[in-house]
Amino acid sequence: MCKGWWNGCKAAPPAADTPPPSHAGLSGWLPGRAARAARLLSPGNPPGAGCHAPAAHLSPEVNPLTGLPVENPENLNRLPVMIKVSNFPAGPGRPHAGLSYADLVFEYYIGEYMNRFLAVFYGQDTPKAWPLRSGRLIDPQLVNMYHGVLVYGSADERVDEKILTELGMRAISNLNAPCPPICGELTHSATGVYVDSASVTEFTSRHGVENTRPDLRGMLFSETPPQTSQYGASVLVQYIRWNRGEWRYDDQSGKYLRWIESWDQGDEYPLIPLVDQLTGEQLAFSNVVILFANYIEYNYRLHDVEIWDNTEMQRAVFFRDGLMVDGFWRAPLRDHPIQFFNQQGLPMQLKPGNTWVVVAGKSSEFNQSSPGQWQCLFDIP
Repeated sequence: MCKGWWNGCKAAPPAADTPPPSHAGLSGWLPGRAARAARLLSPGNPPGAGCHAPAAHLSPEVNPLTGLPVENPENLNRLPVMIKVSNFPAGPGRPHAGLSYADLVFEYYIGEYMNRFLAVFYGQDTPKAWPLRSGRLIDPQLVNMYHGVLVYGSADERVDEKILTELGMRAISNLNAPCPPICGELTHSATGVYVDSASVTEFTSRHGVENTRPDLRGMLFSETPPQTSQYGASVLVQYIRWNRGEWRYDDQSGKYLRWIESWDQGDEYPLIPLVDQLTGEQLAFSNVVILFANYIEYNYRLHDVEIWDNTEMQRAVFFRDGLMVDGFWRAPLRDHPIQFFNQQGLPMQLKPGNTWVVVAGKSSEFNQSSPGQWQCLFDIP
């Protein structure tokens, strides 16, 4: 892995274009943020641009990200709230809060053997998503694909500029929002910062973001398990011995339960149940998906991932109902969700419910350690 700093490592981050400094939707934004967002936001790409109306045949109470009806259909008449949640430091930052309320969670590598989560709240809200941490270069890709509002704990200046260029007023930093929706002061402190997702929707609506129902078609769901001979009782994702997570299928709930390394029991880092701080219950997801993608490493703490413009099939593996299915993913459109396919190239039908997506490096090793026990050993060139 690259050990340099911003210069001299493989490639430089893409330079951000600087559009003219004007936009009608910026009035009323917090001081300083409006001027900077206006400078970076293209007049041809206003807040919420690319968020199409839903197709007429979609049932208004069904969440397109889970395939399940929601308790409050009005939640679907807004943009998804996508919140950055830290996984490190492990001691003061765990157990996390709010992840069990997310429809989707993306997990990806951020450098120095650490990972971070991007949680998508759409069908339901959480009063506390915690701990909030900084943005990364992959975030604006995913947020645009799911027509979301990004909430993040600031970012390196150059990363922040990229985020604002792509998202404009749909990028909410803890440095520029009141409480609620973002409460706390220091994203690197033990107590840190948390986010109320429902308040994010209210806040953005007050400040010119058009919170209307976006077109999120692309994911398919079925209660019927796929036909496969591959068992998927568990899957381990390991970055290093002191950073690993495992999903174990639970027959009773029909979901995969999350386990994570413990930092309180010596150097062996044994796996313990990962619970949601708000519920006290172990994280449980209907689907676990591993996408293999190309990481671009600028230095050991700065990475981008090539998600956009993947028109060809890229490898993916799917876990649902105690089964493992080989398949593919692609992302031909920058304003539509990632597409999933089975081994035959047909749309992959996920189990109705929430989905955890791991973005692994293309050179990661994926194998079966014993029957039904799978492992993904993260690696990038």
